[in-house]
Amino acid sequence: MAETPTFYRWHNGNLTLFCHIQPGASSNEFSGQHGDRLKIRVRAAASDGKANAGLIAFIAKEFGLSKNAVELTAGAQSRQKTLKISAPLKIPKALAVIKSAM
Repeated sequence: MAETPTFYRWHNGNLTLFCHIQPGASSNEFSGQHGDRLKIRVRAAASDGKANAGLIAFIAKEFGLSKNAVELTAGAQSRQKTLKISAPLKIPKALAVIKSAM
């Protein structure tokens, strides 16, 4: 039986993602797991909040939401971040392992 990934959690229709971010990458993409977190590569540099803004924009686009529906709840100054995604409209194909609570 396949083990449920530990990088996400559903709570009242909202999705929490526990992420490991690689800023300054060649493209924005999901890149598997890094320990118990989802590894995400973002093009933006890790300076002046650019990587955080790039991450939020990427996640919003992938989940079919506005940027206002994605909140960085922990790790603003770290590669280890926690995101709250309010009522996602879709689950990206790259994250098909996420069991929908919709």
